[in-house]
Amino acid sequence: MCSLLLLLDYGHRVRLATHANFKEFVLTAGLEFYPLGGDPKILAEYMVKNKGFLPSAPSEIPVQRKEIKEIIFSLLQACKDPDVDTGVCFKADAIIANPPAYGHTHVAEALKVPIHIFFTMPWTPTNEFPHPLSRVKQPAGYRLSYQIVDFMIWLGIRDMINDFRKIKLKLRPVTYLSGAQGSASDIPHGYIWSPHLVPKPKDWGPKIDVVGFGFLDLASNYEPPDSLMKWLGSGEKPIYIGFGSLPVQEPEKMTKTIVEALEITGQRGIINKGWGGLGNWAEPKEFVYLLDNVPHDWLFLQCKAVVHHGGAGTTAAGLKAACPTTIVPFFGDQLFWGERVHARGLGPPPIPVDEFTLPRLVDAIKFMMDPKVKERAVELSKAMESEDGVTGAVKAFFKHLPQVLRPQTPPPPSGFIEHLFESVRRCLGCS
Repeated sequence: MCSLLLLLDYGHRVRLATHANFKEFVLTAGLEFYPLGGDPKILAEYMVKNKGFLPSAPSEIPVQRKEIKEIIFSLLQACKDPDVDTGVCFKADAIIANPPAYGHTHVAEALKVPIHIFFTMPWTPTNEFPHPLSRVKQPAGYRLSYQIVDFMIWLGIRDMINDFRKIKLKLRPVTYLSGAQGSASDIPHGYIWSPHLVPKPKDWGPKIDVVGFGFLDLASNYEPPDSLMKWLGSGEKPIYIGFGSLPVQEPEKMTKTIVEALEITGQRGIINKGWGGLGNWAEPKEFVYLLDNVPHDWLFLQCKAVVHHGGAGTTAAGLKAACPTTIVPFFGDQLFWGERVHARGLGPPPIPVDEFTLPRLVDAIKFMMDPKVKERAVELSKAMESEDGVTGAVKAFFKHLPQVLRPQTPPPPSGFIEHLFESVRRCLGCS
């Protein structure tokens, strides 16, 4: 979002195609919006239940296929149809996409426009770590894991892709051996994470960039409730525990585990209730504060450590705040980030949500309270201060863009940052 808004300052017209749930957020931030098919809530529930893209039972396959097909078959309109509200004409001169869009490369082929892939987890083969959606543990299989995941996904979508090519794009079908990403090896990729946390692999070529994390400054205008400030001032810094919008199967049981772990370790804790419904128990505790959504860049600075699901953005916010981190992965790249955090000594081994038990959480809290872990977190946070993932992503995009589409000179100062932060604050109700 930040990088797309920065493109406006260079004179580009930018349309963000995503699910209808995010329309207000996109428009309030100042971008054009176009709705994609599919329901993100259904997709999230599916991913949590199946731990990723591969279904756990045959009955799950139609659910996934229906949602993916709706996304794929809406991609062409997103790149060439008029604005749904104003009727203003639109045709993409370039496409920025992420790998799970699946139809993006085929649309670029049909429209004969350049495409650039940006993502928050690795999708390019490397010998340094496995594909985040694989279960490969042996280094000898790391590179192969990318081909295996790609092939498994391709088996599930190849008929939809070829129907899309024939019916919508008027292109010839592609071979069943093409793979889900087709000729992705020739497409520039930008990865949105800190090279101080995960350096660019040595076997990634010049078309691959690691641009740094991108952050929104939502803290400066945030007004915390008096009750929260009073609670924070009544004792030591707390530990944050929350899983955002991810569904929790047994919220009361998980809440009980969290409260008991805090009590055993003598820590205070903030529990983010989230969509999972944490925090429902009969007896309030003075050492626990229940919270709805609060800007992470403000809240994490008030905390001594964080426990969360391991989404790339939440992980970045915790590390920027120099917080030792325990990741409880639900699906997808979350386990990958948990392993990266542990490999850097910034937190304990990740605790998969199905293995979230009292002993493991107690051990995790004790691990995070080690002063050496805090020292390493502070060291990484200071290293990340020099990063600007927003500008890095834009620079990477322009670097690989055909010369005719590149801006000739940098834009003059235009108050972009202030505009961006104010827009997002208004959209999130933080003003």
